[in-house]
Amino acid sequence: MSSKLTDFWNVLSRYKYVITFVVGVALVGFIDDNSFLRRVQYDMQIGKMKDEIRKYNLQNEKATQALNELRRNPKAIRKIARERYFMKADDEDIYVLSTDQQAADEAIEKANNIDEAAQ
Repeated sequence: MSSKLTDFWNVLSRYKYVITFVVGVALVGFIDDNSFLRRVQYDMQIGKMKDEIRKYNLQNEKATQALNELRRNPKAIRKIARERYFMKADDEDIYVLSTDQQAADEAIEKANNIDEAAQ
């Protein structure tokens, strides 16, 4: 029994630097909270978030341009009111062309409600 224990300690003493290095690499590379694998995951998350930032910046620029257009041009307000909310002038009729019957019915009902509210 003591010879096996002695052999074990001899192996440990002979390869103590190699064992320490392997254990250290395992801790830093895979097990630790700041491991290499976590860093790769964080880099991937950062890339996705940067893509989202670019997307939201583009949306912000488009919305800012639309807002500036609305502030400068009163015809743009009329255009949006007609397209999105089916508003009309007194001497106009609105025709909604759609292949989807339910959407067309809802649009007509919405236009009628707005027309009734205006009167």
